[in-house]
Amino acid sequence: MLAWLRRRFITGFFVTVPLIVSVAALVWGFGVVDGVTAPLYQRLLGREVPGLGLLTGALVVLLVGVLAANVIGLRILQRLEHWLLLVPVFRTIYAPVKQLVAAFSPDNETGFKQVVLVDDPARGVVMGFLTREFLLAEPDGQSRPMAAVYVPTNHLYLGDVLIFPRERLQFPDLSVEDGMRIFLTGGMAFPGHVASHLAPPPVDPAMRRADG
Repeated sequence: MLAWLRRRFITGFFVTVPLIVSVAALVWGFGVVDGVTAPLYQRLLGREVPGLGLLTGALVVLLVGVLAANVIGLRILQRLEHWLLLVPVFRTIYAPVKQLVAAFSPDNETGFKQVVLVDDPARGVVMGFLTREFLLAEPDGQSRPMAAVYVPTNHLYLGDVLIFPRERLQFPDLSVEDGMRIFLTGGMAFPGHVASHLAPPPVDPAMRRADG
């Protein structure tokens, strides 16, 4: 019973803590914007308008999204990010958080690319997320296609990175969102029938260039 309680507590901890931190960060961020803009609006309008600061915060987020979708705006944001990363404390916090967020974005080159299945002799059939494809230079001068697969061991927040030959991967008809849902529900969201395919052409741009 104690072992069961300990495992469930640890599982709950790693599920709730990221949610609490995310919500707290949003509340804090909008609170800062509201604290800065509310006095300005009160001075301009002559009275306090509840929620106007929060609306300003939402508009700022939307504006950043518009800039990020524009070539010139993206360059400006990248330059600003470069300057901020020169600050040691900011770099230590920002870089891991950005990588974690990017991992859940299918449009990001550094994120989870596809759900894959691999027949691992030590574990059985393993399900994970394809994160990177690369070429391994072997002693005979040949290059062997390899794949890095992230396999969560405790929902999505902890896991192992396993390296497999690319030809051992199978690609089920599951989206990245489907894979996340399956892990978060302990496999209960797995559909009753899933079609699986052999390795398609590389999804990594560097691999495509290497293949010619």
